[in-house]
Amino acid sequence: MNNFEKVSITNEARSELHDLIHLTGAEISVNTLPQGGSVPFVHAHKQNEEIYAILQGEGTAVIDGEKVSLKEGDWLRIAPAAKRQFFASAKKPLKYICIQVKENSLEGYTMTDAIV
Repeated sequence: MNNFEKVSITNEARSELHDLIHLTGAEISVNTLPQGGSVPFVHAHKQNEEIYAILQGEGTAVIDGEKVSLKEGDWLRIAPAAKRQFFASAKKPLKYICIQVKENSLEGYTMTDAIV
């Protein structure tokens, strides 16, 4: 039995890694909004914070009514209760990773959790 799983992501609009590589501590998705497209709903969470990594393109997040510009290389953390929605710009698609984890659950960091 392997202690790892590997998958290649294609150019789908959304790939959910928790299903593809059987994640047990986080929900991670790779998402692409077409130019001018958006996530079709506003949402918040009960317990999970979200971390977004913008891989390509540009767009906007509306978080609790505040517009936040997004571009390649940006990282964004959103608290569970914040209401959010994402939009790609009219000029470029927006490709991003969303990492969802339970807020305040991190007990160890790379060096404190490592066994050397």
